[in-house]
Amino acid sequence: MERFGLVGLPNAGKSSLYNALTGGGALAAPYPFATKDPNIGVARVPDDRVERLGAMSKTKVLVHAQVEVVDIGGLVEGASKGEGLGNKFLANIREVDAIVFVLRAFVDDDVTGPSDPIEHLRVVEIELALADLETVEKRLNQATRQAKLDKGAAAELEALQAAYDALSEGKPLYRAGLSGEFRQTLKPYFLLTNRSVLAVVNVGEDELPQVDAIEQRVRDEFTSAGDNVEVIGMCVQLEAEAATITDPVERAEMLQGFGLGEGALFRMVRSAYHLLGLRTYFTTGEKETRAWTFYAGSSAPECAGRIHTDFQRGFIKAEVIHWDDLLEIGGWNKAKDLGKIRIEGKDYHPIDGDVMEFRFNV
Repeated sequence: MERFGLVGLPNAGKSSLYNALTGGGALAAPYPFATKDPNIGVARVPDDRVERLGAMSKTKVLVHAQVEVVDIGGLVEGASKGEGLGNKFLANIREVDAIVFVLRAFVDDDVTGPSDPIEHLRVVEIELALADLETVEKRLNQATRQAKLDKGAAAELEALQAAYDALSEGKPLYRAGLSGEFRQTLKPYFLLTNRSVLAVVNVGEDELPQVDAIEQRVRDEFTSAGDNVEVIGMCVQLEAEAATITDPVERAEMLQGFGLGEGALFRMVRSAYHLLGLRTYFTTGEKETRAWTFYAGSSAPECAGRIHTDFQRGFIKAEVIHWDDLLEIGGWNKAKDLGKIRIEGKDYHPIDGDVMEFRFNV
């Protein structure tokens, strides 16, 4: 399961966000390092297509896509040199697929530290860049010697040099303008800043009327990052309170009462999901309607393998229709009778929203 890690300064709201996403019981306390060991939980990816397809098929069980969430202990200035949780903190970040920066933008006299999200961002980015710089510097020295003996190492050396130049200026790689080829070459080193980032700007309830302006201010800081970064503003405390309401109607009423619509929590999970390059296809029937996760650009056999490796190994064909076309027709068998189900082979690359059945033989 793909995972994303919540990263930020102490008391920025990471543990509250984790609890809201996963229903977990992480300690959310107004003092540094309340989280020492990472909390790990699972968040459902909200998708009303599951419910709508399930209603069409009169399904008994609905299964949404899921992502893993890691609540990592607070980062402090000097973490790259061992301050705070130091190396332990940085090691935990290396194990996630994408990073969610939780940036504090609320004032609370009981909570230490700055309330300016840009200041939070500055500390986080510098510490991660410094940690990456140390890694890249070591590898660059090795690659320089290796390139003298092996002409094939030139591409790696070029990518490492570009990374070193950016990191030396305190610039994280996700906003250094590196080519996709360079970033792919650097992937085996598990660099902290060579991955996509979602920034959650955590405002107080009093700041909700200004949330769009605060969010935009942070977004302007990421102008050089292109598609590698997304920014979402929310009041984590309110979202966490809403998440504890099990009745969906009551929860919607609370969110509407604060003018939050469906809430930023769902928007955040969907953004994190797509930031990882993940897409969804569906299977539907009377027993179960399920959302399956696949990486954008995957082939039909690779998508089949998300269900079971036998499906990929013995793949014969995929029967495919887009979810909205299927809903409009009103059922799989009816769509088949009308000749609306396409037959696709091994070269087909599914798109988000495909409904599929696989034929295989092993």
